[in-house]
Amino acid sequence: MLSPRKTAVAAAGAALATVPVAAATAQDNDTPTGPHPDALYTEAPPVAVPDGVEAAGMADRAHANVVRDGALNQRGERAHRRLVAENVQLAHKLARARDHRVPREHAEHVRTYTRPRLRAENRDLQHRVHKLAGSNAGGGASAGGAATPQLEAIASCESGGDPQSVGGGGAFRGKYQFTYGTWASVGGSGDPAAAPEAEQDKRARMLLSKSGTSPWPVCGQ
Repeated sequence: MLSPRKTAVAAAGAALATVPVAAATAQDNDTPTGPHPDALYTEAPPVAVPDGVEAAGMADRAHANVVRDGALNQRGERAHRRLVAENVQLAHKLARARDHRVPREHAEHVRTYTRPRLRAENRDLQHRVHKLAGSNAGGGASAGGAATPQLEAIASCESGGDPQSVGGGGAFRGKYQFTYGTWASVGGSGDPAAAPEAEQDKRARMLLSKSGTSPWPVCGQ
């Protein structure tokens, strides 16, 4: 039988022996149970880079797309220019029929229109021109100031048919590019380019009857 003193010493030793075991157990309990943080950041698989025939095919398709887009843009620009030219021509026809003048900035203004708007505007102008031409024919409009086909050809060559055209540094004016002298010689006064188109047609007919095509040595031939 152990003495009381030996019993106390043995109990103290047993208690000390349990301390490392408890510390180890606590350390094990502090260890995270989830996946290691490094496992969350894995590298993506490498992307396959085309080479050889496949790469050449992709380059060809890209080039074809660029060429196609450029061709579409060019066709669109040409179509827009045609619509603008048609609009300006119709506006001049309507103005002539009404004995009016087209504003100088008209062409620049309609160039800002989209193609759908230009088509709609042109259809409306065509309708108005045809309607007005029909009413003039029914009302027996006078042709005294109308231009003959010969004069229309001269005007087209001289000014593009624009009654407000000014050329030669200001020396040649109006639809038929009158000088101030030739304009005055057939009874005109003031600026030929400021006169109504019907009056310009009338004065051009008088000049053609008086002097032939000599006032238009290039466009009159």
